[in-house]
Amino acid sequence: MRPSSFKKSTLATNIAILLSGAVSVGAVAAEAAVDTANIEKIEVRGIRASNKANINEKRFSNAVVDAVTAEDIGKLPDSDVGQALGRVPGVTVGRTFGQGSSVSIRGTDPLMTLTTLNGQNVASTGWYDQMNIDRSFNYSMLPAELIGGMEVYKTTQANLVEGGIGGTVIVKTRKPLDMDANSIFGSVKGEYGSINEEWAPEVSGLYSWKNEAETFGILVSGAYVDREYLRVGTEADLDWGGRSSIQPSSFLQSQERTALDATLQYRPTDNLEFGAHILSLKLGADSIGANMYINTDTNWGAGESHCQQFNDAGVCTYSDTPESDPSDVFFQNWARKGEMTSDTFELNMEYDGDGYAIAAVAGKTKAEGGTQMSANFGYGWWGDKFKDIKWAGVVDATGKQIDINGRDMSFGIDNLDTTVGTSQWTGIQGPNTDEESYVQVDLDFDLDLGAINKFETGIRYTEHTFEKKEYRAVYGSLPNVFNSTDLYSGTMKLGYDEWTIPKANLDAMIDATVSLVDEFVYSRPAYGKIDEENLSLYGMFSFEGEGFRGNFGLRYIQTDVTSSGHVIDNSPADNLGINAGWSEEVQSVSDSYHDVLPSINVAFDLADDLILRLAAGQAITRPNYDNLFLSTSSGYPDDRRGNEQITYGNPGLEPMKSSQADVSIEYYYGDGNLFAATYFIKDISNFIVATAPDIKAIGVINNDLEVPADSWIVDSYMNAGGGSIDGIELQLNHAWDNGFGINANYTFTDGTAPAEVYTDNIGVFTEASKHTTNLIGYWENDTFSARAAYNWRSEYMVREYGKYYGNRMHDDFGTLDVTLGWNVTENIALRLELINLTAEDDVQYGAAGVGTAVKPALQDGYPTWSFKGETTYKLGASFNF
Repeated sequence: MRPSSFKKSTLATNIAILLSGAVSVGAVAAEAAVDTANIEKIEVRGIRASNKANINEKRFSNAVVDAVTAEDIGKLPDSDVGQALGRVPGVTVGRTFGQGSSVSIRGTDPLMTLTTLNGQNVASTGWYDQMNIDRSFNYSMLPAELIGGMEVYKTTQANLVEGGIGGTVIVKTRKPLDMDANSIFGSVKGEYGSINEEWAPEVSGLYSWKNEAETFGILVSGAYVDREYLRVGTEADLDWGGRSSIQPSSFLQSQERTALDATLQYRPTDNLEFGAHILSLKLGADSIGANMYINTDTNWGAGESHCQQFNDAGVCTYSDTPESDPSDVFFQNWARKGEMTSDTFELNMEYDGDGYAIAAVAGKTKAEGGTQMSANFGYGWWGDKFKDIKWAGVVDATGKQIDINGRDMSFGIDNLDTTVGTSQWTGIQGPNTDEESYVQVDLDFDLDLGAINKFETGIRYTEHTFEKKEYRAVYGSLPNVFNSTDLYSGTMKLGYDEWTIPKANLDAMIDATVSLVDEFVYSRPAYGKIDEENLSLYGMFSFEGEGFRGNFGLRYIQTDVTSSGHVIDNSPADNLGINAGWSEEVQSVSDSYHDVLPSINVAFDLADDLILRLAAGQAITRPNYDNLFLSTSSGYPDDRRGNEQITYGNPGLEPMKSSQADVSIEYYYGDGNLFAATYFIKDISNFIVATAPDIKAIGVINNDLEVPADSWIVDSYMNAGGGSIDGIELQLNHAWDNGFGINANYTFTDGTAPAEVYTDNIGVFTEASKHTTNLIGYWENDTFSARAAYNWRSEYMVREYGKYYGNRMHDDFGTLDVTLGWNVTENIALRLELINLTAEDDVQYGAAGVGTAVKPALQDGYPTWSFKGETTYKLGASFNF
C-alpha cells in the first residue's frame, strides 16, 4: 500500500516529519508543495509527546486508525510488542509462553488480523510441531526496541493489503534519512521472574548514519534476549483409559531471541529514492515439560473409588484419598528441541514526478520452524523406586481452579528408578517452512476534478508456499535402558504448590533417545504443501472539500491454490508402518477464487475540533493452511480401537468475507487531548466448518489393533454459515499542564459465530472478549516519569483446532504494569518495569456442553488449566545520542 494521505496544511507536513516516515516522500510532495526547509523538526520524546503523535495520526487519517508511537528511539511504551498493541482501543492480545503472541481486533478471531511489516507480509511458523498452522504473525519474535511505531487500521481501504477482516496492523521500522547523522541508541536490561527466580539479560542497539548531503544513509539495529520462562500450575487429563486425573505440571523454556535489522536509503535527487531492508529473526525455544499424574477416582482402576462427586460429564470433581489407602502416581518428562527463524529481504524505490508519484517494492520472506527432536521419559508404580511415591489428600475441582491439599509431593533424584527407557512412540522431527515472494507497484496521480484531488492505483503479486513435514524415528536393537542419574541435573518447581523435583537434562534426554535410532523415516500421511499465487489490483480516489475529506475505491483479488500431499491408494508401507496405504508419490489438487472489495471512508469536520467519520467496506480472510491440506490424520497406528481419525482438507474453500461499517465522533480539545466514540458492525459470511463426522472404511487397515480393522472417523471442511459482530469503542486521552495525564478506553463487542464451526458447539469467536478496558495514568517531567497501566478483559475462548488440549474458556484476566523512568542526563536513562504486578493467575476451564465432541475434561465447566501468575521485573539503562 501507499501510505495514507494527510490534509493539505503546514500542520500535516509537521505531522509527517513527526512520525518519521509514516508518510512517504512521494505522498508528502504530491499532497502539498511546502518549503520543508523552514519547518522545525519535531522529535517524539516522552509519554505525552508519544500520545500527541498517536492522536495526530488518528486525527488526520482518512480511515479509522489508531497508532502506537515510540516515546524515543528504542522506547516503545511497553517492552513487549503485543502488550503495547493491547493498549489500543478494541485490541486484545493473546499470550503464550509469557509473551504477547496474537492480536484480536474488535472481537474477531486473531486469524482475522493481518499484520504487515512496512506494508508487506512477514513469514512465520510455530517453534514446535503441535502449534496451530495458520497465517497469523508471531509477535513474540519481534523486539520492541526495533520498532518505530505501529498503525492499527480498523476499517478497510482499497490500498491496504487484503487479508484482515478484523483489521490490519502495520509495524513500521525506522529509516536513516529521517534521523540525525550518527544517531546511537543502546540499552542493557536485566529481567527477573517471581516464579523462575532467575535473572536474564537483554541487550539492544541502533546506529544510524547519513552523509552531509543527506543523499545516502545506513541504519543497523539489533536485539538479544536470553531468558528462561517457567510456567507452573495444574492441568486436567482424561485420555488415559478414560480415568479422571489431574496433573501438577511445569514447563521450562529457554527463550533465546536474536533480531538484526538493516536499512539502506539512497536519494540521488529530491525526486528519486532507492532503499533496501533486511530483517533476520531467530527464536530458540528448547523446552522441558514435567507432569505428575494423580488419579482422582480409583487407583488407576484398582481398589475402591475415592471420588465423592462427579459432574454431568462423568468427571470426578471432588476426591479424598486417605493416608491409609494412598494411590499410585505417574510422572513424565517431555524434552523438545525447537526453534523458529524468519528472514526478510526487500528492495524498494520511489519517484516523484510532476503531478504523479511511483513506488515499487520487491522482496522475499522465509521462515523455518517446528520441532527438531522430541523425547519422553516416564516413571510409575512398576519401577523399583518410584513405586514408593504415592498420593493422599483432597482434590477439589468444583470451582474454576483445582485446589490440591494433601501430601507434599516433592521428590529427589534418588526416588527415581535406577534405570528408565525412552518412550519409543516419540522421537519425532516436524520441520515447517513458510515462504513468500512479492512484488508491488503503486502509482499516485494528482487530479483537479472538483473535490477529487488524487487517484491511486497499484498491482501486487505474491507467490506463497507453506510446507510441513514429519520424520519418525525407527528404533534399532540396542537396549532401551538408561541410568536415571544421567538424565537429570539440578532441581525445578512443579505445580501451584511449587514442589521440588529433579530437573530434566534436555540434551541428555535427546541424546539418549537419538542413540537408539537407526534412522528417521519420512511420514507420508503427515506431509502437506500449500502453494498460493495471489494477484491484487486496486484503484482509489481521494477527495477533499470545505469541511470534508476521504477516499473511495475497489480492490480486486485473485488467488490460485494448489494443495499437495500423499493420498490413499493402498500403497505398501516401507520401514515405517504409518505409511501403509498412502501413495508413494505426492499428488496435487488445485482451485481458485476471486473477489472485488469496495470501500469508502469519509471524515466531516463538524467544527475545528470535532470530526464525524463514516466508513464502509468489504474485507476477506483467507482459509487457514490446516483447512487446505489434502488430509490430516491421527490415532494411527496405535492399539486403541476407534481412535483413527482423518480430516480431508479442501483447496476449493472460499475466504471468509466481511461487510462492515463504522461511525465515529472524535473531539480534539486542548493541547493533544481526545475523546472519541465509535460504533462498528461486521457481517461475516463463508465460515469454514467441519462436516458431520462419519465412521467408514478409507482403505487403510490398522494392524496394531487386536482385531485389525479399517474403521475411521472421517470428516472434511466446507464453507457454511455466517456470523456478526457489533460494538462500541470509547476513548479518552487527557493531559494536564502539571505533567499528569490519563489514557482510558473501553470496548464492548457482541459477536455471534456459527456454533457448528467449532467442536465445542459454542457460537463465539475465538479469543474474543465481550468487554475490554485499559486505564493508564502517568506523570512526567524533564527528569522523572511514572506510568501505571491496567488492562482487563472478560472471559474468552481459547481454541487449538483439533489439538490435544482442545477448546477452553479463559477466565477474565487483568494485569497491572508499572514503569518508572529517570533521565539521569540528557542522553542516559534508567527504567524499571514491573509487569503483572498483581500476579494474576491464568485460569481456563471447559465451557462446552455435556455430550459435545470435545473430551469430557473440556465440558460442564471443569477446571482444565490454571497456571500461577508471575510478576516480572525489568531494570535497564539506555543511552541515546
